[in-house]
Amino acid sequence: MQKIIITLFLAILFLNACQDSGSTQTAKVKAVVSNKASIKILPGLPPIYEHFEDLAPIFAQQNDTTYVINFWATWCAPCVKELPYFEALTEKYATQKVKVILVSLDFSKQLETKLKPFLKENKLQSKVLILIDPDANSWVDKVNPAWSGAIPTTVVYKGDINEFYEKSFDSLSELEEIITPFL
Repeated sequence: MQKIIITLFLAILFLNACQDSGSTQTAKVKAVVSNKASIKILPGLPPIYEHFEDLAPIFAQQNDTTYVINFWATWCAPCVKELPYFEALTEKYATQKVKVILVSLDFSKQLETKLKPFLKENKLQSKVLILIDPDANSWVDKVNPAWSGAIPTTVVYKGDINEFYEKSFDSLSELEEIITPFL
């Protein structure tokens, strides 16, 4: 019992010393830990981003690749209807510098029951990420100030050139029309 009390006392002293030090190293460790905590990996699901800030780097790649980023959800009929065109784009441009990223905005409570079975059934080849940040008002403008928050929405960019589409696509050729200038 005495060993437990001494161990607890030493642990409290250590924690207080770390807390009071205010060192930048401690702050850096806390930042890394909190940052990683907002990205979850669950079996059978793509990475789950709890905060838009952790996902934001996908909009800032400075290289010679064309990025096609589509916001969608399984509960959005127009989104699901256009997914085959994004999949065809992924397949058709597999040997070129075109990267399709599908950002699911499915509700966190439905990831296991709706999204996971949907992904398994449809075997999407495009990169899928999940964003469950509930405060859309804080991040929609960061994607594009013109975005009302409605889905489907697609951003196409390469370097500093950026196009925004708050609409559903009706064909692969329509998608190809918008990416051709980027190639």
